[in-house]
Amino acid sequence: MKEKITTQSIRLFEKKGFTETSIQDVVDSLGVTKGTFYYYFSSKEELLMDIHLGYIDGLLYNQERILNDASKSFKEKLSANVYMLITNITTQGAAAKIFFREMNNLSPEHLELIVQKRDQFRLNIEGMIRDGVEKGEFRPELNAPIITMGILGITNWSYHWFNPNGRCTDQEVAELFVEMILKGIQDN
Repeated sequence: MKEKITTQSIRLFEKKGFTETSIQDVVDSLGVTKGTFYYYFSSKEELLMDIHLGYIDGLLYNQERILNDASKSFKEKLSANVYMLITNITTQGAAAKIFFREMNNLSPEHLELIVQKRDQFRLNIEGMIRDGVEKGEFRPELNAPIITMGILGITNWSYHWFNPNGRCTDQEVAELFVEMILKGIQDN
């Protein structure tokens, strides 16, 4: 039931927004009571935090698997990270929207934890870029923090416009992004 509440809440938050969606809206859409909601969540904000943690923890887990794969070059790790972020929009588009759009509705304590995790994701990409520079796969003069923000900017913003049922697949969009990024940072 907790998963059903979360899934339905993501749909409602995406459609109406967090502040415009009441607990009553959630329980009515599922045909359950408020008691059922409160059995799993102490508040609507706790539910929102659960959505945020599910999203960012999933990204961090997948990122760690990519970064720890010793068989991949840094270029391949970069490609895998970009593909993961774009694919995530296909598989978790609504949760991605909630993550980016509703972050300001978290309490300061909850927001601090999410920001720390988001920063860790960014720092992991930055470290990968630095390591790629050190190993000669990327140009030596790169500004790793700025390159990282560019990568995250183009991938994270795509939740606004990317349509998984559109003309390009998530794989095609990821390949276009990676080609664009690598032609700008690859050491020839």
